[in-house]
Amino acid sequence: MDTPFSTLIRTASHEAHTEAETSTFMSDLLGGKLGVDAYRRYTEQLWFVYRALEDGAEALRDDPVAGPFIRPELMRTAELERDLAHLHGGADAWHEGLRPLPATKAYADRVAECARSWPGGFVAHHYTRYLGDLSGGQIIRDKAEKTWGFARKGDGVRFYVFADIANPAAFKRGYRELLDGVPVDDLEKMRIVDECKRAFALNTAVFRALGEEFPLSA
Repeated sequence: MDTPFSTLIRTASHEAHTEAETSTFMSDLLGGKLGVDAYRRYTEQLWFVYRALEDGAEALRDDPVAGPFIRPELMRTAELERDLAHLHGGADAWHEGLRPLPATKAYADRVAECARSWPGGFVAHHYTRYLGDLSGGQIIRDKAEKTWGFARKGDGVRFYVFADIANPAAFKRGYRELLDGVPVDDLEKMRIVDECKRAFALNTAVFRALGEEFPLSA
């Protein structure tokens, strides 16, 4: 395979990535057309996905394929929980009664399945989530701060703040180097690419469900 795997995985999933980014729900959210309740609901759905991702990571720390990607400075669950407590008015019991949308459950279930049985698939989900958070996630943080008045990098947007990554650009370069050196054959690399596309499709389905829950009135 002549093309670096990090390039291949980025270009092959570009269309699916664009579809996720330009969903109606996300466009409305970033356009300031939806209330903070929509942002809270979106953050709740993220919690289910990241809990599956980070719970699954524990068993893969020594795996030759997935292990090198599992870095403590990336973990988001604690920050999500702090944001959700804030978004629920500081309630300690914010998680009581919280339920994933069917699309979110399907997404989290797939992440958990890959963590249990397919390290390469886990890498696909790890890549689509964390590199997205370090990149486009910063746009969401900025918009959320301006639209709903959250303190800069404070409660409500801590999910998007990677306090232990001093140089995100350098970190992303290092991450891509890990992808280029992932110890799998070309067939497995193509399977990972396909799983990246699936990850974006699962994410888009969550956006679609949220868009149905928060339609814009004319």
